[in-house]
Amino acid sequence: MQNITSSKELKEAIQLLEVEQAANGQLFKEEFLITLESLKPIKLIEGTLKEIISSPYVTNNLLGTGVGLAAGYFSKKVVVGGSGNILRKLFGSFLQLGVTNLISQHPGAVKSFGMYVIEQIFSKKEGAQEQSE
Repeated sequence: MQNITSSKELKEAIQLLEVEQAANGQLFKEEFLITLESLKPIKLIEGTLKEIISSPYVTNNLLGTGVGLAAGYFSKKVVVGGSGNILRKLFGSFLQLGVTNLISQHPGAVKSFGMYVIEQIFSKKEGAQEQSE
């Protein structure tokens, strides 16, 4: 910065600094609003969910766990049904736990078995259709 020798130069320098301060203040306000918007709880949750969904490992793991829970629940319902027998309910709970753990820990094997069963069902239908023609 140059030396100021007159009051006119001093006033001009002050005006320049005031304009610069106003511009910096406006930039600061804009950055503050952007930061404030990004720190809202819904934005944090949304960002976290996007990261989780975009990760294939987490998605596959959640899918396997969800299928395991559903299969365990349905296996318990099939075994227990509407029974009031305490031993049957206890057995159903253990069965649910076992099926849930088995499916959630080995989703690839369950998927392969499911594909095999579906393939067998459709191959039987195709064979039956060919014989009827």
